[in-house]
Amino acid sequence: MEAAGRRKASSSGGGARLHVAMLALQLGYAGFHVVSRLALDMGVSKLVFPVYRNLIALSLLAPFAYFLEKKERPAMTASLLLQFFFLALCGITANQGFYLLGLENTSPTFASAIQNSVPAITFAMAAALRIEQVRLSTCDGLAKVAGTLLCVAGASVITLFKGPAIFGPTTNGHQQQQQQQQLAAVMAVGDGDKKSWTMGCVYLIGHCLSWSGWLVLQAPVLKRYPARLSVTSYTCFFGLLQFLAIAAFLERDAAAWVVRSGPELLTILYAGFVASGVAFAVQTWCIHRGGPVFVAVYQPVQTLLVAVMASLLLGEHFYLGGIIGAVLIVAGLYLVLWGKNQERATAAAKEAFSSAAAAAISDQPAAADSCLKQPFLPPPATSDNV
Repeated sequence: MEAAGRRKASSSGGGARLHVAMLALQLGYAGFHVVSRLALDMGVSKLVFPVYRNLIALSLLAPFAYFLEKKERPAMTASLLLQFFFLALCGITANQGFYLLGLENTSPTFASAIQNSVPAITFAMAAALRIEQVRLSTCDGLAKVAGTLLCVAGASVITLFKGPAIFGPTTNGHQQQQQQQQLAAVMAVGDGDKKSWTMGCVYLIGHCLSWSGWLVLQAPVLKRYPARLSVTSYTCFFGLLQFLAIAAFLERDAAAWVVRSGPELLTILYAGFVASGVAFAVQTWCIHRGGPVFVAVYQPVQTLLVAVMASLLLGEHFYLGGIIGAVLIVAGLYLVLWGKNQERATAAAKEAFSSAAAAAISDQPAAADSCLKQPFLPPPATSDNV
């Protein structure tokens, strides 16, 4: 059924909308890395922040889901409710919880970089569950595998290999050396007594595993329940309940629930409206149209956008590593998209051949068809033979 969704996306208009939606999605998530770190630095609780985030997202999505999908929603069953619960547990509670724990112990740039393991993890999960067909004996299968690896490698190079500065604001050589030494020290021992870089990496790996699982598990759920906005709303609802239950035991300070300043409010609104409400709906739509691996393969673009935004808005340099990483990312994306296009073309050719063969058989004359199927049938008996 995923192949049918891909054939829908192969039309020029639908395909262009799908790519634009994915680029906009990555841009929104790139800004979310910075916003989330600002919220944590301002003292917003790691449990209160996702509660407000999902509450805003649910308030935004639920009315649209109710009125726009009245005729599309299948009957609700206990099995579907259980699937929505586990979707929320994987895609919201574990995903967002591990992310905030990892972000607090590392940095937004590193969090964005490590998320580039999501395409590889999703690819492996989807292939294991036979949601994504991969034939290593064909060119399209090899292209998808190589493209995914190139995307991961390119985004990792952007963060892990700096190289000489290509362009950006002029800085004192002593200042640049000092910044590099500070970055190396933080990566080696952490950013304070209460922070652990190693545990931050472990949390972020858990975040990536949860995110990949959510991407893969959504595909079969959408086949049974094709109302995309409703799926997202139910997921936010159960995620909100799960975070409230956790906060009831772990967040005992009532003052933590009070928004104390305008910047805190802005970070929560951005997280709720952009990173949860709009992004969840767009990502669900993209999964339905392009499949889970298609969505995950765009993840490395996010790190590229973070690097560009940091260079333009924060005055940071754009280094040779960023240029090399960008080239690898673009090459990887083209490889994956070429592989998927080849796969669609092969499937369409097989379907056209099958349709032509069936039409040729159905066009045979009835008499000829009878002779071919029953050549030794004796003539019908007459009254003279009785």
